[in-house]
Amino acid sequence: MSCSNGIRFSISDLSPPRTRLLPCLYRERAAISLFDALDSSPSGGPLDFPSDVIAQVSNTLARFKSIANDYGVPPGSISVFATEAMRKAENAASMLDAILETSGLGVYVLAPEVETLFGAMGARSGFTEVNGLFLDLGGGSVQMTYLNSSVDGYEMQAAQTGESLPFGAAKLLNILESNEAEAQVTAVSTLQEGMRGAFTKLQQQFPSLRATQASAESNGVDIYLCGGGFRGYGSVLMHTDPIQPYPIPAIGAYTVKGPFFSRTKDARKVNAEYEGKIFGMSKRRRRHFPAIATVVEALVGAIPQIRTATFCSGGNREGALFMKLPKVLREGNPLPLLHQVGGNIELGILQSVIAVVQSSLPADMDFYNIPTVFTLGLGPLFVGGLWTRIGESSDANAAFELHQAVTRDPSAPSLTHLARAVLGLTLCSRWGANFGPIDKSLFENMQKLVGQSNPEANFWAEYIGAVASLVTTLCPAMPDNADRLSKIVRFSSSLRSGKTKEKLQLIVSLSPATYQVLDTQDLVSRFKNVGKHRTAADKAERKFKLTIQDMEL
Repeated sequence: MSCSNGIRFSISDLSPPRTRLLPCLYRERAAISLFDALDSSPSGGPLDFPSDVIAQVSNTLARFKSIANDYGVPPGSISVFATEAMRKAENAASMLDAILETSGLGVYVLAPEVETLFGAMGARSGFTEVNGLFLDLGGGSVQMTYLNSSVDGYEMQAAQTGESLPFGAAKLLNILESNEAEAQVTAVSTLQEGMRGAFTKLQQQFPSLRATQASAESNGVDIYLCGGGFRGYGSVLMHTDPIQPYPIPAIGAYTVKGPFFSRTKDARKVNAEYEGKIFGMSKRRRRHFPAIATVVEALVGAIPQIRTATFCSGGNREGALFMKLPKVLREGNPLPLLHQVGGNIELGILQSVIAVVQSSLPADMDFYNIPTVFTLGLGPLFVGGLWTRIGESSDANAAFELHQAVTRDPSAPSLTHLARAVLGLTLCSRWGANFGPIDKSLFENMQKLVGQSNPEANFWAEYIGAVASLVTTLCPAMPDNADRLSKIVRFSSSLRSGKTKEKLQLIVSLSPATYQVLDTQDLVSRFKNVGKHRTAADKAERKFKLTIQDMEL
């Protein structure tokens, strides 16, 4: 449980083998703003929690403990921590005593450094690898630190070098809405100076961060943003994203380019003038938006070159859980855990199918910068779904996979928007990618999302999907041993540059028994749509040639 600008309660299952996924069994938020409670203190008087708020908070935590008991959570596994509001309240001890008396729970009031660590690691938990700035915007403060997960001890470095500025969204809004113009100017100036100072300090500590700003040719730094305030800003950006409607509604792992992130004036205008509902934005968050945008403007002003900004669903809760895990689990890739394997035999079969499908890719081509189900680590998830729902129609399955990619495992770490889109497009192509009008729009917008990363990626999603369709035709049921598929089919391919078009040739070698009974024209038809759904961003012209032969001739 965490207490600050609202009280959040969750129950997570850290039992193996899905520990790294930090699966959440239950979550709830009590709309009790401790900052609003402090703000109700008389002007010039002590910052105190009113007695009714103390009673409300302690009763809420007692209820949460009762829910934890219902779920069988051991008492020693319950943690409660508080942040800025509890640090500032002069009668915090009265609140802590009431909570202990009512619920039997002790509360950890986090030091700013620990809050920085938990916030950063909570955001970091959503990805396999990270290298960038991490910021957490809460109600009373904003934290900034730097994480490079390839460096030993990066967790403690993040805590020790991070900076906490006392300008959370709720606190800053109170100043901006006051009638004290001088206080407003002073607060904004102090915030801007604090952001610049924090970034300068981090650059001095980390040469790799400093290198991102070294010259105009530098790529810039990637920033990761967590906390409700920043997620609200991301929701407004998603509402105005060039891809409309944006195909994946979850704000977690939503990534934008630096210039788009920096358009705070446009974001302010949308929040102020748009009369309808903005998905992901409560009335309270929209009221806080001027303060949120002020923090973003200070951030943009402090960092000359921002390459990307990624909004993270994880925060202090996930960070506290993440830090409980052994390092080998923390740093592992969580994506393979999304496909449950029944044992070593099934794992061997899965790996053999991945190897066969991958062998259809040109060996002389570098796919490092091209997102595919294989380069993104989605191989087990992709292959594990090739034979599911095989009794349904291809069109129904194509639509199912499209929507499944959007909605499946909503909190799964490393299943980014790009990964979801690539997985969905590839599995759609496995089923022929034939859609009705409503699903065609979603399909095309997913293609646009993937094309932003690399325009060639959509072609290879279609190609890999077509290869998978061929494989499932040759082997209608999932192989029962690791050698079976390689005895039925072998692939070899090459990609050559022509005068006007690239020439991709795929040679499919079939076992004699398979070659004699299957209609080769039916196999060829599996590739009829490869390259046909090319987006405007993909300028490459490709000529595809498929050859099917007996592997023993």
